[in-house]
Amino acid sequence: MSKQTYKVCFCFRRRFRLAAAEAPEDIKALFNEYSENGVMGLDQLQRFLVEVQKEENATLEDAQAAVDSLHEFNIFHRKGLNIENFFKYLFGDVNPPLNPKLGVHHDMTAPLSHYFIFTGHNSYLTGNQLSSDCSDVPIIRALQRGVRVIELDIWPNSRKDNVNVLHGRTLTTPVELIKCLRSIKEHAFSASEYPVVITLEDHLTPDLQAKVAEMITQTFGDMLFSPGSDCLREFPSPESLKKKIIISTKPPKEYLEAKEVKLRESESKKGKDSGDDEAWGIEVTFKAKNDDEKDDDLDEREGDNNDEDDCKLHQNEAPEYKRLIAIHAGKGKGSISDWLRVDPDKVRRLSLSEQELEKAVNNHGKDIVRFTQRNILRVYPKGTRVNSSNYNPLVGWMHGAQMVAFNMQGYGRSLWLMHGMFRANGSCGYVKKPEFLLKAGPRNEVFDPKVKFPVLTTLRVTVYMGEGWHYDFRHTHFDTYSPPDFYTKVGIAGVPVDTIMKKTKVLEDNWIPNWDETFEFPLTVPELAMLRIEVHEYDMSEKDDFAGQTCLPVSELRKGIRAVPLHSRKGEKYESVKLLMRFEFV
Repeated sequence: MSKQTYKVCFCFRRRFRLAAAEAPEDIKALFNEYSENGVMGLDQLQRFLVEVQKEENATLEDAQAAVDSLHEFNIFHRKGLNIENFFKYLFGDVNPPLNPKLGVHHDMTAPLSHYFIFTGHNSYLTGNQLSSDCSDVPIIRALQRGVRVIELDIWPNSRKDNVNVLHGRTLTTPVELIKCLRSIKEHAFSASEYPVVITLEDHLTPDLQAKVAEMITQTFGDMLFSPGSDCLREFPSPESLKKKIIISTKPPKEYLEAKEVKLRESESKKGKDSGDDEAWGIEVTFKAKNDDEKDDDLDEREGDNNDEDDCKLHQNEAPEYKRLIAIHAGKGKGSISDWLRVDPDKVRRLSLSEQELEKAVNNHGKDIVRFTQRNILRVYPKGTRVNSSNYNPLVGWMHGAQMVAFNMQGYGRSLWLMHGMFRANGSCGYVKKPEFLLKAGPRNEVFDPKVKFPVLTTLRVTVYMGEGWHYDFRHTHFDTYSPPDFYTKVGIAGVPVDTIMKKTKVLEDNWIPNWDETFEFPLTVPELAMLRIEVHEYDMSEKDDFAGQTCLPVSELRKGIRAVPLHSRKGEKYESVKLLMRFEFV
């Protein structure tokens, strides 16, 4: 019998056991300092809250509430906390980096111009700027997140007998205006009771304007804020406008063209036949096209006009429509200096594209700050951002711009900063501007973002550890055969001199990385600073994988050791992923 040889191959898949999260050495040392015989009692926990967490008014009841939050560890309630319970408390949802008890705590009785306002751009788009659907769904999502300014581009429908919302001169599919209005009414105050502003980019004829006026009046009724005069001398406060809807727009350019057409048509009737009338029609069309070409890409005019007195031009509109407009928009004739003139008798809204703002801040930075002390400045993305990306919002905020308009349906670092800014003040959508942006000096001097100021404080950040990826991600998401190699990036977004990013070392093969690294960030303008946090998984051969992010307003950071939840690229909070960090101001 012949001998046969068989070759057997064995394939082994590396498996890694997940270690339990263990308190870092610094946390163990603090526990030992504030405990006795391995137990931290209520008195000791209260002292820890006061001395380490800097909760100066913490009481024994607060300490008891911390213990009670660990309901699954009832056995320890009578004595206190052991190290495991103490660690779970610090890393728990009851210990966030922003104080949920603060709620709305800024002064809300100042004029609207004194606030940064959570502002959307093309709020009806579900995706890109060229071919996505128009819908009320992104409007609803924005309102549920706390957005307070909704933009609607309104156009005649194909039969010219009704009004649609769509991105003009693109392939975006329309949605009926009435559907958007009804959704705004239903969801306007689901996340915040402070006013919602609807900015209309208007491309309608007078009869359709009258139709819009009827829609808005019937939809919102008593919710609608009517100023009672053509132009406001000063904006009302958010407090006085709770649960109110505010309309902001300008007379569309089409009215001015229509008026010019009528004048020239009347002249042509004196001695011209119908053939000449047809030629005149061609000339009007050509003129309109050339005017459009002067504007930014994709019709990003944001409703402003080039007429000196916006209030006078409203006489061309349907009177019912005119009475709805509470915040008048308009640039005025001339250069940027003319646009930024401050009228002591009325206030208005000015819109600038991101490019216009970037040019303006070079030579008119202080003029912009002065303008925004009484008036509202809206900044919007350039038309070439067809993928619904965004720009750096700090440029606008540094100069007092209230409405830094963003594509909320996109994602990216700029949008993360926007989310971070409006986590402040109870996430109500209105953040009071720092006093230095609101006041002028004895010689009418105002804040100049170009000036380098002295360091006012230094934020010290310790990144202890992270956990939760093992629960929120597939086990092969980062690496097929080994645990991930995480590192954390932490830094400041703010005025240019404060802006910086640093990162921890890479910890290999660990679902629960323990970095225990400290960074310091000197801040010259802490009021405009936001703490940026990102976690990535190092990949030697490809782009590093994203593993979570968040952005937090430095002015509202809670001192002490805090559990920082991370969010996805789109800003959605993960169920389990968080970092344990410490914040100190030195």
